[in-house]
Amino acid sequence: MKRARKKAAKKAATAKRKRTVPRKRAAGKTARPRTRRAAKPRGLMFVLSSPSGAGKTTLTRMLLEDESKNVELSVSVTTRAKRASEIEGRHYFFIDRPRYDEMVKKGELLEWAEVHGNGYGTPKKPVEASLRTGKDVLFDIDWQGTLQLYAAARADVVSVFVLPPSAHALRERLARRAEDNQEVVDRRLRNAIEELEHWREYDYILVNDDLDRAYRALKAILSAERARRGGGGKAERKLAEKMRRDAQPELAELVKKIQAEL
Repeated sequence: MKRARKKAAKKAATAKRKRTVPRKRAAGKTARPRTRRAAKPRGLMFVLSSPSGAGKTTLTRMLLEDESKNVELSVSVTTRAKRASEIEGRHYFFIDRPRYDEMVKKGELLEWAEVHGNGYGTPKKPVEASLRTGKDVLFDIDWQGTLQLYAAARADVVSVFVLPPSAHALRERLARRAEDNQEVVDRRLRNAIEELEHWREYDYILVNDDLDRAYRALKAILSAERARRGGGGKAERKLAEKMRRDAQPELAELVKKIQAEL
């Protein structure tokens, strides 16, 4: 009986040691600490606006070529006719007025506006899907659409307004477009006067007097804003700060002069 009790006690002690003593690792092997993967920062809505002819479309194209893995263009729907050089689904989704009105009514558009007599709008679902994966979404929209983005998701929006250096430069750039007739050019110049009124509603202002310099500033803004949200490396903060609206008091006189000459 005593022998049986002693055997049971020995067995229990052995089991206890196995529970409390860690198993020895094979020689040469070290424990790998568990690391938790950091959540990817949410993407931002990067808005570019300008009067027609100020260079916004060129800057947009350059940024998309440079940042193809990190930035995608928000493709808008529009009711206007397709230009010869435009591709369906790449530049716009060209739809008729009844479909456009239906999308507005059903709340399928993140923003929408009437520009030069045509309807424009941004489909909501693809934008939200991209932001969740950490991709930045580039918006080529006017001031009306920008204000609607502010109302919908101000924390996600960084806005840039592109100014021409002069009224003469704006006229020249519009005249070089072979796709627009004179009536369209004249209407765009008239509309530019009102569009320029809204430059103060943007976070950053670029004067596009030199394309390369304007593009470097645009890249600096994007880099700085990514870093601020925790998604980028060392940003070109000094250059970006110079482009902030409040850091350029001379712009008020420039805008007033361009409007007077138009």
